[in-house]
This record gives sequence, C-alpha cells and structure tokens, in this order.
Amino acid sequence: MKRSATAIWKGSGKEGTGTLSTQSTVLNNTQYSFNSRFAEGIGTNPEELIAAAHSGCFTMKLSFSLNEAGFTADEINTQCAITFENGALVESHLTVKAKVPGIDAAIFQECAKDAELNCPISKVLNTKITMEAELIS
Repeated sequence: MKRSATAIWKGSGKEGTGTLSTQSTVLNNTQYSFNSRFAEGIGTNPEELIAAAHSGCFTMKLSFSLNEAGFTADEINTQCAITFENGALVESHLTVKAKVPGIDAAIFQECAKDAELNCPISKVLNTKITMEAELIS
C-alpha cells in the first residue's frame, strides 16, 4: 500500500503561500503559509497534520490492542499535541480518554503503552513521545 500527498509552494518562505493535497482529496489545495504555521493564520500546517496522523494512528492501534486483549472500546478520544522548537519536532504528547467496558486499569495501561510504542506513526517519529491514558466509566 502506498499513500501520497502533494505540496505546492509559491514565493519566499515568509511571504509565500502553499497548498496541500492528498490522494484521497480530503485535503484538496488546502492553504498553508508562514502565518498558518508560526502564527494564527488561516490554513493548516505540517505540525497540525502530524498531530492528526499520530492521534488517528495511535487510536486505531489502541483499538486493535484492546481487541487482542479481549475488549472493545465504546469510545477512544485521543488528543495529540506536537511541540515544535528551534526548527525541530521535539515532542508528541498523546492525551487519551477511553471507555472500555469490563477492562482492568492495568490491562488498559498495557494496551495503551503497546499502542504508543507500536503505532506506525510513533515508529516513524524521531522525537520524544509521551502519553497520558485515562480509563473513564
């Protein structure tokens, strides 16, 4: 399986503008710029997209890990915060809240840790990855 995306940039780094498009067309000439990346401009940015990818990938991996342990989540809500400092991604922090009927808290933490370490996006990121996982009823 291969997935693709395309970035087009016109102009200088600070004053220029760009668009991002994905193979699925979920992003289709979506605007990004210096301001959407480093200020509060309109559009998306690479770090926001990495946060979306990491939260989505982790959540799906956690669902599979729970299934392997014999449980099915009613809901998993994962927020990912990417920290970008001095031109580098220095941390990806996952905050997880999950409703999983009948699961023991220790088993839930094991499944969450497995997902943190083994989701494909975690594996590709060369940064500190931290997580808080909360089992809610």
